[in-house]
Amino acid sequence: MATTEQPALPIARTCPFAPPEQYTRMREDQGVTRVSIPDGKHAWVVTRYEDARLVLNDHRFSSNRFRPGYPFLTEGGNPFRSQARPMIGMDAPEHGAARKSVLGEFTVKRVNALRPRIQQIVDGLIDDILARDGEGDLVEMLSLPVPSLVICELLGVPYEDHDFFQGNTRKLAKRDTAEEERLAAVDRLRSYLSSLVTVKEADPGDDLLGRQIVKLRGEGTYEHEALVSLAFSLLVAGHETTANMISLGTVALLENPDQLAKIRADPARTLPAIEEMLRYFTIVDTVTSRVATEDVEIGGTTIPADDGVIVLGYPANWDPAVFESPERLDLERGARHHVAFGFGPHQCLGQNLARAELQVVFDTLLRRIPELKLAKPVDDLPFKDDAAIYGLYQLPVTW
Repeated sequence: MATTEQPALPIARTCPFAPPEQYTRMREDQGVTRVSIPDGKHAWVVTRYEDARLVLNDHRFSSNRFRPGYPFLTEGGNPFRSQARPMIGMDAPEHGAARKSVLGEFTVKRVNALRPRIQQIVDGLIDDILARDGEGDLVEMLSLPVPSLVICELLGVPYEDHDFFQGNTRKLAKRDTAEEERLAAVDRLRSYLSSLVTVKEADPGDDLLGRQIVKLRGEGTYEHEALVSLAFSLLVAGHETTANMISLGTVALLENPDQLAKIRADPARTLPAIEEMLRYFTIVDTVTSRVATEDVEIGGTTIPADDGVIVLGYPANWDPAVFESPERLDLERGARHHVAFGFGPHQCLGQNLARAELQVVFDTLLRRIPELKLAKPVDDLPFKDDAAIYGLYQLPVTW
């Protein structure tokens, strides 16, 4: 049973290579823990792997962010309340229909067709890196531009606007952003994307948003606000997460030269290594949140109806009952069953694209810049301890 002690979420990371000790204690002590959240309310957190997968795959836990009791880890509650309900906040059967409509854009076949363009983007950026004087910030030179360029081209968003959407996304990702500033950032992004969608409605192009307009109009189900909401989710998630994984993965490789050498010698090892990096870093602590629609027992604890539930993916991905010696970064582990991309019907829509981008980046970076080194000790790197999506603000390197 859960104790009466109620830790406060969110809990900041203090080490780039291990979950906060409080997460580990929660998992070891009871697995399901009652916590306080920033809006003064309370919720339950799930920290064990099997419990996490249960919550993420059980229809008794709703994804509806407008439902009373849904837990938000930001002051002021739902920052997206002015928008149409996003796909990530839908339940069946509405969610299944919405997801099916766009799922074809992210199949393995579709992503493989994008690989030559991803390779071209990466090669171009590395050409620019090699033309420099042997030092620079990898976040600025590679980590952020790669996924930003890819998602912009996929959606049909002008890349020259990347400073605008990256700056506003950064405000959403930081935990200490004031409520008014967070809401303003949401409104700016939404207004920008609404205008973009309006332009595409008049002349749909051969990009994801244009294809959705044509397809949904043909089906008689097109809604402007719904497409704006989809564009918002894909644009924000499509660059920030992958950019941070490029940076953290590069640190992991450079700090483990023996494992790096194996990957460089055999590119077939890259994808298993990526799965391990995804598990090991779990850059989004909270896989997602839910609200119970009825009383549900998990691990001996009854979660009452209308109570919020937060799935902590970091301790779940470090659960020793599932991952042997989880504290050890083993790039040959190949643990694809991690929950870094979630689980169940809401599993990350863009995971195939993320894997492809990471694979192309790491293979190309290791091949073309074999002398790459960190310019500072790991302890001196500016990690995003204050952000909801973990990563690095800068990654100074030399070559």
